[in-house]
Amino acid sequence: MLERTYLRFGAVNRLVSRPGLLYRRDIRPQARRGRIRILDIGAGGGDLCRDIAARLRRDRLTAEITALDPDERAITWARTHDRGAGIRYVDGVSTDIDGPFDVVLSNHVLHHLTAAELSALLEDSVRLTAPGGRVVHRDIARSRIAHLLFAAATLPFARNLLAGSFIRADGLTSIRRSYTARELAAAVPPGWIVRRGVPFRLELRWRRSDARS
Repeated sequence: MLERTYLRFGAVNRLVSRPGLLYRRDIRPQARRGRIRILDIGAGGGDLCRDIAARLRRDRLTAEITALDPDERAITWARTHDRGAGIRYVDGVSTDIDGPFDVVLSNHVLHHLTAAELSALLEDSVRLTAPGGRVVHRDIARSRIAHLLFAAATLPFARNLLAGSFIRADGLTSIRRSYTARELAAAVPPGWIVRRGVPFRLELRWRRSDARS
């Protein structure tokens, strides 16, 4: 089931996470100035990293991309399915790695964390970010409408495309566990910016020019 989940995550995330927007706004402008370093925290099966690597190749830009995840099964699977992307895969958490990185990001990680884990992630994100770099943690925005729409949209695929995977069940649980924009803003230190996006998205952002300390 885990393998089926990773195999389908790329298609699902392209629909709900809008990796192209992340690339155009936060990665490509920096990469145009020269080779950059990117860290994906909680990378899972590495689909976002592979997507970014493909976009960089298409634009003839270069980056060193590190996919970090504490689940050895995820890292093993991602490494096996690298498909020539040249990504560095690391089994561990943000406290286990050294920077600096020009872009530190995560996707669908925040809602899995306790308050203490969230605080540690944000501290590590700041520590790992290079001068002039940025942090972009992206997640789901909790709402009843988002839950209903995801349930309805995935129901026709529950017995075929999504069968034998965790995507539908975990997706519904993740929406219920996620933050609203107001809740996330109240949970983070000064200097972090919460932005709303579509469809039902949140971004938690930090740049040295934005931070108060």
